[in-house]
Amino acid sequence: MKKMTIEDKLALDLFHTDEENSHIDVDKETTDEAEIRKLVLACPAECYKYEDGQFSFSHLGCLECGTCRVLSHDKIVKGWNYPMGTKGVFYRQG
Repeated sequence: MKKMTIEDKLALDLFHTDEENSHIDVDKETTDEAEIRKLVLACPAECYKYEDGQFSFSHLGCLECGTCRVLSHDKIVKGWNYPMGTKGVFYRQG
């Protein structure tokens, strides 16, 4: 059996996302590039983007690891909760 890459394993996950209600409250108006870069580099799902001086965030595809919450110290991530009910990521590969 071929050894699976991380990308292969993540592709097996199921996402039931609440597209209109994010489980993460992010200050999208922030201009602190050092704090932004921490989130961009640390997020394994690449939910945070910083391109051409523009900061953006999308909770779609979030792996719910909480890394952004821990790194932010309430500077950019103002609130973080697990998605409600049957929403969120469902891992199918160990």
